[in-house]
Amino acid sequence: MSEFDYSKQTVIVVGAGKSGIAAVDALSGRAKEIILFEGDETKKEEDIRAKLSPSFDGRIVIGSLSDSDMDKCTLLVLSPGVPTDKDFVVKLKEKGVTIWGEAELGYRMSKGRLAAITGTNGKTTTTSLLGEIAKSQFESVFVVGNIGTPCTEVALSTTDDSVQVAEMSSFQLESIDEFHPQVSMILNITPDHLNRHHTMEAYADAKANIMRNQTPDETCILNYEDERVRNMAALSKAKVVFFSSERELENGIFLRGKQIIYRDGGVETYIMDTDEMNIIGKHNHENAMAAIAGAIALGVSLENIRKSVREFVAVEHRIEYTCTKNGVKYYNDSKGTNPDASVQAVKAMPSPTILIGGGYDKKIPFDDYVKAFDGKIKYLLLMGQTAGDIAKCCDKYGFKDYVFVNSMKEAIDFAYAHAEPGENVLLSPACASWGMYDNYEVRGREFKDLARNLPD
Repeated sequence: MSEFDYSKQTVIVVGAGKSGIAAVDALSGRAKEIILFEGDETKKEEDIRAKLSPSFDGRIVIGSLSDSDMDKCTLLVLSPGVPTDKDFVVKLKEKGVTIWGEAELGYRMSKGRLAAITGTNGKTTTTSLLGEIAKSQFESVFVVGNIGTPCTEVALSTTDDSVQVAEMSSFQLESIDEFHPQVSMILNITPDHLNRHHTMEAYADAKANIMRNQTPDETCILNYEDERVRNMAALSKAKVVFFSSERELENGIFLRGKQIIYRDGGVETYIMDTDEMNIIGKHNHENAMAAIAGAIALGVSLENIRKSVREFVAVEHRIEYTCTKNGVKYYNDSKGTNPDASVQAVKAMPSPTILIGGGYDKKIPFDDYVKAFDGKIKYLLLMGQTAGDIAKCCDKYGFKDYVFVNSMKEAIDFAYAHAEPGENVLLSPACASWGMYDNYEVRGREFKDLARNLPD
């Protein structure tokens, strides 16, 4: 990557959340001047300063940026939650100011190799699994990005021997420049975040940025069964490795019954059976195949790959088994924040299920969510901003067994009273958590706490 002289830069870092704080800490002592800008006027400067490294000697600005600050800015670093079409961002871009996302800054400051994963669904599971596989082979491995650890938080700790495994959201990818993974991965693309990207084309274009800077000696892993993703192979300069759960591939990784097979240049390698895994559902078999292909590209031995995949358990909030009460299994899929993610969770349930759904409105239709019920959903418990819209969609398809609830406790109490032994209770909202919860983690943990405290 190219050298960048931070000592000549007046940097404005936008957003005082985890990513913004990590970016400021990484820049401290390196940039000419740092301004940490937080647009939320309800935030207090002393609370923000308490999160920063004691070495921070810049300024904190809350509310709006002054013309003088904007005039001297030479580098703008955006936290993932900051849209690139904000007025002040557009103005600075028109003035020719360099604009990066926090992930770009982290990449620029890092050493070693990078494997980067994106997609609408499955990113966290695939990133976590590839991270565990990488740790079985390499001494210095960092799992970063949208999964929870900002890229800039670990950047200065990396060495030439390090491997980073990064979960990348569309928000992070829309503001990259030289970001360049040696292994890239696009798992799937279905409607999500249209309230920010506005069109599917813009959303998919942001996802495709993950492999735009790759070279022919590198690897791009794509889902053959997702037509939009499959067609992205034409954009890739890297070696494309497809994965498929539906058909055998001439080159790539695929399912043959329950067997995972890797085929390269006519040479076929048996990896393992899906029965050996702790994660359930076809979508998780796809996630595992993508992670295995990524590990092979990184040079991990088959022995380490097999052992790591066998030992891997579901990540928190992703079809996470919580407990069994009175013969009923409770699953936390709070990370099902869009309809397609929740469709996969519903399909993974092996028996009749009471489903808890609803939340923040991201302007995505719920038809596929409701159609996936297919006789499996006993009751749908609806809460949050989208409850009414989901109910209308249920009416459209003749599903009448929905109940409105005002809280997670009310949902859990209803489920406990109506679920029979051998059935399941699944939290998979198909919506973001905002409005009722700070994030999907808080929502998922409340579900787990309530379920575990039920009498048995």
